[in-house]
Amino acid sequence: MITATVPSQQNLPLKPTLNFWQIWNMCFGFLGIQFGFALQNSNVSRIFQTLGADYGNMALLWVAAPITGLIVQPIIGYLSDNTWNRFGRRRPYFLIGAIAASLSLFIMPNSPTLWVAAGMLWIMDASINISMEPFRAFVGDMLPKKQRATGYAMQSFFIGVGSVAASSLPWMMTNWFDVSNTAVEGSLPDSVKFSFYAGGTIFFLCVLWTIFKTKEYTPEQLKAFEAAEKNQVSDEQQETRSSRAYFKGGIIWLVIGAIASSLIIINIDALDKSLLILSGGFSFFGLCQLIAGLFAAKNNVSHGFAQVMNDLFAMPKTMRQLAVVQFFSWFPFFAMWTYTTAAITEFHYGTSDVTSKAFNEGADWVGVLFSAYNLTSIVAAICIPIIVKKFNLRIAHMINLFMGGLGFISFIFIQDPTYLVISMIGVGFAWASILSVPYAILANALPANKMGLYLGIFNFFIVLPQILAASILGFLITKVFDNQPIYSIVIGGASMLLAGILTLRVKEPDYQ
Repeated sequence: MITATVPSQQNLPLKPTLNFWQIWNMCFGFLGIQFGFALQNSNVSRIFQTLGADYGNMALLWVAAPITGLIVQPIIGYLSDNTWNRFGRRRPYFLIGAIAASLSLFIMPNSPTLWVAAGMLWIMDASINISMEPFRAFVGDMLPKKQRATGYAMQSFFIGVGSVAASSLPWMMTNWFDVSNTAVEGSLPDSVKFSFYAGGTIFFLCVLWTIFKTKEYTPEQLKAFEAAEKNQVSDEQQETRSSRAYFKGGIIWLVIGAIASSLIIINIDALDKSLLILSGGFSFFGLCQLIAGLFAAKNNVSHGFAQVMNDLFAMPKTMRQLAVVQFFSWFPFFAMWTYTTAAITEFHYGTSDVTSKAFNEGADWVGVLFSAYNLTSIVAAICIPIIVKKFNLRIAHMINLFMGGLGFISFIFIQDPTYLVISMIGVGFAWASILSVPYAILANALPANKMGLYLGIFNFFIVLPQILAASILGFLITKVFDNQPIYSIVIGGASMLLAGILTLRVKEPDYQ
């Protein structure tokens, strides 16, 4: 149990350091959360294809996940920043999300139709995000600055372990427990169903472990600790964006969205309907600015929506620089999660027949490959501090992103799918770095009283590239690359190389 007393203003102690097992317990819930995400990422495309999805609408169906994160994470971040009851600050959201996500994992593999599965993806992703977002802020709440990098590294460790186990579950069910990995047309194999049932159970139990093993600091204690740390970010007076600026920006984005949507609809046969996601996003951002402008005109800056919008435009400089890097870092992973099954089964196994033995062997191998990059990320989480010590956070992140970019691009050059494990080593280093280094850089740039909200906003730049990918990848594959999904992985690799270069622009805050 963690205990602390509220310090007096004359003698303000720093936030206590936690021992290894305290950090272990507070991060253990991430193991369960990652079971949910890994099962989703490695199997949802398989579920969609089994229920009749094709390359053209695969990304459109997958867009549910990033849009859900875009909406849910800042809301949960804001609410958890402003919650305190007998269950705590972040822990109530851990529990609510865990219950909903576990139920969703039991229902998802039994979806009778494609659109039921798409709807369940919305619900499942929203539920997982309700648990996950407060876990990121939890590190900032519970650990002093010098231990936050360790906390995020521990989360990355559990992400890796959970992903390795969960991604390989269908393969293990078949090869270790002799559970069938084939089924009649329109139905999922028992190996996939049983994997989701196991994942739902593990998700709930792991989150419960953190809830019962970790006690939170009260808002008064956190305020006193922050004062002791002399957090200058918290003392900065942020400028409130004017209603005029909001209205001007809103009109511009609405007009751009309307024009783009009109052009797409007029040329729908030559283009792709998934591009409407992008143009609709432009209009949605414009509408959000107009709503924020109405709040600003009434000087109602305390409203939650107004705070989210104002903080979006008032991000600390380090956060703005990292946002661009995150954008190009996450685009490849959405491409991988969406199209790897289709790419490998067609390019490496030579089939797109979802009822064939070759397709299901290829789909199972995708799960193994996903386990390979997550297993590598566990090793990478140990190696990254060594690379950081040798260079610095920025250079370490750049090196890891370059490894990931080359790993993705190599998919098109490697003919034997067995050797794609080598490609996944590079992807694993990039994944571990993306999950830890940006947060380590960002930790000292955020005010403690808005940790959850800002981390929710930072998630925009994880979600937006996924929405972009969902908008354009289907068009590129069907119209430009002659229905060859392998090229989506190559495009992702190029994006990750660009992210590595952009890392050099980031200014690191002081961690002393």
